[in-house]
Amino acid sequence: MQCRMNCGACCEAPSITSYIPGMPDGKPAGVRCVNLSADNLCLIFTDQERPALCDTFKASSDVCGENRDEALFLITDLEIQTA
Repeated sequence: MQCRMNCGACCEAPSITSYIPGMPDGKPAGVRCVNLSADNLCLIFTDQERPALCDTFKASSDVCGENRDEALFLITDLEIQTA
């Protein structure tokens, strides 16, 4: 599955505990990454400083659902289950 345009749920719903450019302490779940553009595209997608978690995430229907709202729900649910 390819990432859906104008989604960015994976840059908002999960917590990231490692360094992110512009967010040196990472980010809590539900907080929009500062590197997510207004049209929900990753501004550091090819940057070497991009967190390993972001680099290993692969879009799939069981995590991304059918739309951004479903993706936010599913990823948030995974975050709660693994907290």
